[in-house]
Amino acid sequence: MNLFQSDYQEGADEKVLKALLDTNGLQTPGYGVDTITEETKALIRTLCEAPEADVHFFVGGTQANLTVIAAALRPFEGVISSDLGHINTHETGAVEATGHKVLALPSGQGKITAEQIQAAYDAHVNDVTHEHIVRPAMVYLSHPTELGTLYTRTELDAIYAATQACGLKLFVDGARLAYGLAAEPDVDLPYLAGICDAFTIGGTKCGALFGEAVVLKNAADWPHFRYHIKQRGALLAKGRLLAVQLRALLEDDHYTSLGRMANHKAQEIKQALLKKGYSMLADTKANQIFPVLPNIALKTLETDFTFAFWEAVDSAHTAVRICVGVTTPDENIEALLHAVEAL
Repeated sequence: MNLFQSDYQEGADEKVLKALLDTNGLQTPGYGVDTITEETKALIRTLCEAPEADVHFFVGGTQANLTVIAAALRPFEGVISSDLGHINTHETGAVEATGHKVLALPSGQGKITAEQIQAAYDAHVNDVTHEHIVRPAMVYLSHPTELGTLYTRTELDAIYAATQACGLKLFVDGARLAYGLAAEPDVDLPYLAGICDAFTIGGTKCGALFGEAVVLKNAADWPHFRYHIKQRGALLAKGRLLAVQLRALLEDDHYTSLGRMANHKAQEIKQALLKKGYSMLADTKANQIFPVLPNIALKTLETDFTFAFWEAVDSAHTAVRICVGVTTPDENIEALLHAVEAL
């Protein structure tokens, strides 16, 4: 069976595995207080052109998201998100479990707009009973989105202006950032570091065994952040393992190169499906595609391939997600292309 449900079906990129083996025998202090971690933080600051930034490492994306959001918000505040945002759909109420509400806005192709954010803020402050209502204080975006779409620099410029005008923090979830950087090069690390109060550089879905980097724009704005990490159960004893992997991915533009390779393979599959006359739920340029397949064709493909169910479009058609990761074997891609051709 060939698995295409997600972009973390395999282990890790070979460069990451080599880095883990090469450093395996080193003795270092725990909890990320070690030379490798400091070197990796410095590398990320350099790549982001953000010398004042603070950098922290987490095992997974949900850990990172809930910790950043909980650390940023006061008890009566919530976070604005697309209704398809990962924190709203696939984190089992993790943010709500910290005592903060996700304030979901209807999305177009997985994205929200500056106008929606401004309207949500205005609706709150202009309500005479606003002190009885959760106060919006942060905006959460993901790039790519849960539907595989990408924010353009123009869209993000407008969202940044809206958050500044409303006094809202901006947080971008980059769990799949390697694919986003490769597909939308105008939205690069220095740009994200300039507009975001916080953003993540994903590893788990981009070639690491596990691990995410959280970049905080200005360390002074996030006092005692390591206390938050520890309280949320996210301060890894063998913390250097996270830094080793992120360093291996980020050195020499390896991270974006891996994303570019995976995007190309996903787009090959998309083109093969389009050639057969199948439509897409969303127009995506990165590593996730969402074909709308006749149920009879889907049943044929599912003999040898697994996809993530997305939605039933009608009684005869189903939209599925096909993910290509940086470690997806080439033979799996070729097998799927041949199977699509044979439909």
